[in-house]
Amino acid sequence: MTKTYDFKLVLGGVSDVTDDQGDTLHQAGCDDGTIVTRDGMVFIRFSRESSSLEEAINSAAMNVQNAGFHVEHVEVHCPV
Repeated sequence: MTKTYDFKLVLGGVSDVTDDQGDTLHQAGCDDGTIVTRDGMVFIRFSRESSSLEEAINSAAMNVQNAGFHVEHVEVHCPV
């Protein structure tokens, strides 16, 4: 059974993403994420379907790495 998981991957070593880099991320499988640049930090807000949160994060991180970027850290919002 799959479920949709929401999380952010913060990218390291970049302060902005060009249109071409955004296209590369999209083609690498990040089409379920929104790229956000804020205060010199770049992150991708994902809403990914998967069988577990761990699998969703790992697959998104692999997509980001395949596009040539480094994941600095992950943020998961857990509603109270």
